[in-house]
Amino acid sequence: MKMTHLLASSLLTATLVAGPALAEGDAAAYRETQLGLYLTASEAYELMQENAQAVLIDVRDPVEVKFTGFAEPTDIHVPWVLADRDNFDEEAGTWSMVRNTDFEAQVRAELEALDVAEDDPIIVMCRSGSTRSAPSADVITEMGFSDVYSVTDGFEGSKLEKGDSQGVRAVNGWRNSGLPWSYEIAPDVAWRPAE
Repeated sequence: MKMTHLLASSLLTATLVAGPALAEGDAAAYRETQLGLYLTASEAYELMQENAQAVLIDVRDPVEVKFTGFAEPTDIHVPWVLADRDNFDEEAGTWSMVRNTDFEAQVRAELEALDVAEDDPIIVMCRSGSTRSAPSADVITEMGFSDVYSVTDGFEGSKLEKGDSQGVRAVNGWRNSGLPWSYEIAPDVAWRPAE
């Protein structure tokens, strides 16, 4: 099974590096990872179905998960950044986001608890695949894991570009691809702040 996975990984990587998921212009630079391993949400789900060792990590803020939903097969939920409720950015019209300083330790503890091997596939997903899954994947790579993927279209996918719903994330992504998701979060997966 590992040999099949390695061949599939090589083919997927070759296809995706040149494919449309990385050619979307404005966010492409954020999507680059050290390993250069990328999957769409649909491909991530397919890999999880083919390889029982594959692990899905959601790196979104818990508030996002609460209001937009959660991929049902998620194994680990540790946010890359968190909304800072004490720091409203008046220029941006929203709360600032701050780096989760416990990210590496929390992910490491979760991976160890699941007995994830250094060469098991790890799939990292954020909202849209641009600014959080790639840097999270790089940190996990630096922790010694060698098969770490960034989901290029994330949980919510890309924005509509035309019509009344312009800007709504309703193209591709986990939720828009008919993959299993829910507003309910498994208690054993739900993130909790470090104590």
